[in-house]
Amino acid sequence: MAEVYDCSDSTQLLAAARAARQTLGRGGLVVLPTDTVYGIAADAFTPEAVDALLMAKGRGRQSPPPVLIADTATLGALAAHVTEPIRAMAEAFWPGPLTIVLDANPSLSWDLGDTGGTVALRIPNHPLTLELLRETGPLAVSSANKTGEPAANQVSEAQSMLGDEVDIYLDAGIADGDGVASTIVDATGITADGGTLRILREGGVSVEALSKVLPNVTILGLHESSTASDSADSDGSTANADDAAGAAPTEA
Repeated sequence: MAEVYDCSDSTQLLAAARAARQTLGRGGLVVLPTDTVYGIAADAFTPEAVDALLMAKGRGRQSPPPVLIADTATLGALAAHVTEPIRAMAEAFWPGPLTIVLDANPSLSWDLGDTGGTVALRIPNHPLTLELLRETGPLAVSSANKTGEPAANQVSEAQSMLGDEVDIYLDAGIADGDGVASTIVDATGITADGGTLRILREGGVSVEALSKVLPNVTILGLHESSTASDSADSDGSTANADDAAGAAPTEA
């Protein structure tokens, strides 16, 4: 039976962190708070755990989960290329509600699903989850709900949908994001001199805010991104970026 820890209770907090760390280390699933909605987490480098996450949500490999990280230093280890505009964007909006899709480091031995060689990365602005990430390393995290259902703003909502498919629930009260998920951007087209940024989903970071940080980058909105996706090159790289983002509106 799944365990629920009240993380607002200081007497439970240490035990909750230890149990979550141990559960993730052995390939289990943990529901945890983020600054947007509650997420369901698995060790990003344990394929069986990622498969269990997707199965719990009722999703297939065509919808790989984003990866949450603890700091921008990890960005350089997981992404193949981190240009100055990408670094500036990460430093401006992380920790926070921005998910950045990048070409993945090809040397990584992980299997997040059918990513098309990309990875969606984010640093959440939540102290409990950040501390856990510092201890566990990168976590595959998707919103803690069944596919097609509303995102969970509190643990009870996640538990009613996921039940014992999750090992541990970390209850930190109502999510700070009021149900507003992260903005997802495809940054695979950004170059050192500018290039293109595609908006895959609007959320907690506005296009205007992105424009101020990326004055030399052409930003394509949702409608323009859809048009660009339709005319993608035959290698399918643009469409695969959509898949890697997990662009459904309930991603954490």
